[in-house]
Amino acid sequence: MAECPNRTRNLKNCSCTYQPCERKGNCCECIAFHRGMGELPGCLFSPAGEATYDRSPAMFRKQPFNG
Repeated sequence: MAECPNRTRNLKNCSCTYQPCERKGNCCECIAFHRGMGELPGCLFSPAGEATYDRSPAMFRKQPFNG
């Protein structure tokens, strides 16, 4: 995995709660990983949706968003 020059800044905004994730703060790697799995990264989900660890597009469409 390549080192991200923005990792420290990205970690401040990373809402992923999956603790053993080696991609935390490395958004490019995270997006590529989830895209390869047919998923979306946790940062696109509501807090309740992210906590399910279901990263499917179907779950994303079910998310209640304000705004």
